[in-house]
Parts: sequence; structure tokens; C-alpha cells
Amino acid sequence: MITAVVYSESGGTYKTTMTANLAVALERMGQNTLVLDFDPQEGNLTSLFDVGEHRSDPDADNLVKHILDMPDGDFDDLIETTEEGVDIIPSHDMLGDFTSNLEQKISYETGMQNMTREEYPRFELLYELLWEKQALHEKYDAILIDPNARAEDLLYNAIFALRTLVAPVKPAGKGNLSLDGLDELVGNMETQLDIEIGLSCVVPSGVGQTNAHQQYQQQFENTAEFATPVTIGNRESLMDAMWEARGSAFKVVEERWKTFERDGEMISEPGQRRVRDREIDTLEKLYELARFIATETFDAEIDPVLELDIDGHDNRQINLEEDEPTEATTA
Repeated sequence: MITAVVYSESGGTYKTTMTANLAVALERMGQNTLVLDFDPQEGNLTSLFDVGEHRSDPDADNLVKHILDMPDGDFDDLIETTEEGVDIIPSHDMLGDFTSNLEQKISYETGMQNMTREEYPRFELLYELLWEKQALHEKYDAILIDPNARAEDLLYNAIFALRTLVAPVKPAGKGNLSLDGLDELVGNMETQLDIEIGLSCVVPSGVGQTNAHQQYQQQFENTAEFATPVTIGNRESLMDAMWEARGSAFKVVEERWKTFERDGEMISEPGQRRVRDREIDTLEKLYELARFIATETFDAEIDPVLELDIDGHDNRQINLEEDEPTEATTA
């Protein structure tokens, strides 16, 4: 199955929006997809998909309680389904205190079981929950995690469970430093966790037309150290509109969401956005990225045809195997 942690240490790389777009693209490709939101901050995947009504309720059951083996309900009850068909386990405020809660569990269990702290499998808890207790490989074709940025227990559990990284990077000096840090992080984690961690691909994101951006883009694309299947241009308007549409970039374009000023106020509405070729091209690249991860990293069989049902326009079909867009009259 397809398993990937979409991870970047630096901001501005479209990490959360990329996770959402990959999840929706995989779902459109026929892959039953679940995404886990590990980011306790506001403006995360849970907010984007407009789920997680009880994320601030300290008494509500949540993923942390299940990871630490103290659930208040059935695991399946944690899962919500988004408007675009992707399943999600929302974020919860308890994620921010994961390490402190984990330390309490370790102190209790090592005392009860007469083991040392070093012997306790602190990074294997999510792995055991997803695969051994819940057998999610029997229910889903793809699982993605949008993690917290800090290299701590929650991130370690995510990587130990899924073993594969997708790394969005900003093509600037900071982006190169971030990539160096990612290489170091992967090496350190492989040693610490005693597992092999795969880097599926690096995705330069937010690439502008400046000479510096183009130069960094070429550096990323020409290196043989990692795969760079696509480059995502500077599409702030498209990515920002996802938060208003409460969904993926595919939804933004199909429903034509746009933020604009009316009577002195900024509002967002569907049916207002112009259909731009560069944004269609971005959707194709996102679909191609999902195809690369699915087929080149995991050898999965997917539907290579991207169908766009754009409000008020002819439908568009883009066959990635033919790489030729076609148009069909809307029924």
C-alpha cells in the first residue's frame, strides 16, 4: 500500500496543502485514502477540510488516546469523511502534549513491567496501532500523515509507522538548507529507529520566475541524489483559496472559488474564479506527483486520467499516459 509522511522543517513549502492535494488525487485515482493530521496548530489539515468539531474538547476521544492505549471509544469513530471522499483522522489539542503524556505512560509501564526506559518501544506505538491493532492495510490503499514540524516523539512515531517521506522544499537558500537538514534527519532517524527510511521524492514548491528561483529549480531537477518528478509554481492564490473552499485545489478550480472585495469587505464565493491554464497545469502536476508516488515508489495500479468537472465550462480530461488534454462537452 501507499504510505507517506509529507514533511518539511521550513514553512512556506505548501506542506499541508500538498498533503490535502495528494490525498484527493490518490482518491480520484481509485485509491481508498486515509490521512492523519498530526499538527496541533491552527491552520492545519483539519481546518482545511472543515472537520474535527471536537478538536478542542479535552474529554473527547482522539488519536493520542488510542496511540497511548487509553481510548475512550472505537477507533473507527475517530475517522471522518471529507466532502471529496478522503477519510481523515482530525487533529486534537492533546497532540501538543504528546511527549508529556508519553513520558507518564513510560514511567508507569516500565515500573509495572520491570523494564528500563531504554527498552520501552516509544517510537513503535503508532506502528502497532495502525497495522497490528487496526490492520488498516486491509481497509485502505493509501495512508498519508501531515506531521508536526518539530523532530520529536510524534514525528518519530509517524516516520516509524510509514517509513517513507515526501519532501516539499522552497527553492531558495533556505530550501537548500532544509534539504541538507532532511538528509541529516533521515540518517539520524535510521540510526536511532533502526529502520530504513525511503525518500520518495523532493518537490520544489512555490517556484517563481526570478533567476534565483529558476537556478535552484535546476539544481533540484539535475541532482541524481533524489527524484524530483514535478515542480509546483508560485500559486499562492490557488493554494490560499483552498482554505476558503475547505478542500483541495481540484475543488477550488472545479467550483471556481475566489476571494474578492465586495462593498468594502473581503468575501469568498464559488462560481467567481476564472479558469486559468496555469492552474490547470498545476492540477496536472499534482496528479502527476501522486501518480509518481503511487507507481514509482509503491508500484500501485492507478487511474491515470484526471477528469475535471468545472462549473460552467466544458469538462476536461488529462490522460497522464498520453499527456494530451482533451475537452468534452458538459452533459
